[in-house]
Amino acid sequence: MAFDGSAIDQLLTGAVENGTYEGVVATVVDRDGVLYEGSAGTASPDTMFRNASMTKAVATTAALQLLEQGQIALDQPVEEILPEFAELQVLEADGSLRPPASKATIRQLMTHTAGLGYFFLNEGLLTYCGANSLPSPLSGEKASLTAPLVNDPGTVWEYGVNIDWLGLVVEKVSGRSLGAYLAEHVWGPLGMSDSTFSPSDAQRSRLIPIRTRAADGSLQPTDLDLPAEFDWEAGGHGSYGTARDYGRFIRGWLRDGELNDTRILKPETVELALQDHIEGIPMPEIMKSCMPELSNDVPSLPFPQGWGLGFHLTKADLPGMRSAGTGDWAGIFNTYYWIDRSAGVGGAIMTQVLPFFDAKVVEALLAFEVAVYAQLRAAVAAHG
Repeated sequence: MAFDGSAIDQLLTGAVENGTYEGVVATVVDRDGVLYEGSAGTASPDTMFRNASMTKAVATTAALQLLEQGQIALDQPVEEILPEFAELQVLEADGSLRPPASKATIRQLMTHTAGLGYFFLNEGLLTYCGANSLPSPLSGEKASLTAPLVNDPGTVWEYGVNIDWLGLVVEKVSGRSLGAYLAEHVWGPLGMSDSTFSPSDAQRSRLIPIRTRAADGSLQPTDLDLPAEFDWEAGGHGSYGTARDYGRFIRGWLRDGELNDTRILKPETVELALQDHIEGIPMPEIMKSCMPELSNDVPSLPFPQGWGLGFHLTKADLPGMRSAGTGDWAGIFNTYYWIDRSAGVGGAIMTQVLPFFDAKVVEALLAFEVAVYAQLRAAVAAHG
């Protein structure tokens, strides 16, 4: 396909010039290869990024492999594999704890309906963790995972440390660290050669620094970062890699679980994962932040949404943009991706800016996606 990336080049360069970010890398892929790869500012195609929550889809892919092998089941209670999960109680509004009304399952971990929360998105949990000297998951301390549930399993969708626990499931069942498992079964087969939980010195030299949006709109240095030392390889947020690597992951999903004659998932597993698994479970009107240095409020999206196994789902065709059934998510340092199997295309755009859902970055993200689909339409028209 003759894909003209000049409009995207201009978008990326313009966004650097207007202070959206200091450096950015974007990639667009289809089933057959890379349609576009570009960068601007202080970033280049080999720049390393903190994937943050873009780690979640990759860790979930590992768990889906174990599901295919019959080593775990979707509706299996988490505590059958990780007995320590049974110790988690539900935090009430008054700060008291009670036993959960039901047992959380593997499916609920994958769909963020297991009752777990995030300290920066749940005021009650933030208060509890502070009062009980519990570290945040971003500290690298595994004790953070002993924080209580914030809902009964299966009752509401709430973003939380679900995939950190799912990563522990993968470790327990496989008998290996999550990083070692991914290196052999996901990163390695897909050719994601820079993806890791522990960047080498050479990789760290390619790691772009994090910037934070100051009140005057400028970008400033920040001490907020992922720790170099950690107690566990966090399936929810702990990996690093390049946009090029993530493009290979997207292609594996576009190609129904296969890339370069190497299969990581069966087509029926890909199909299953990108179906809505939370029908009837409410999603919040707004993801309200209680730590503005980490995240802005994330407003409700003006179209039907759902949640698959590891992916947010868009459940309607968006004019000039992605198709119904597209899976996507993001990372807290303003990295974003989508996988549109209906159109056969996916993309990622990566920078390192806090707080999450920065208005200028989101504006550039939307412009990037619109430009991608405009070029796809133009390429098809020229070909036809």
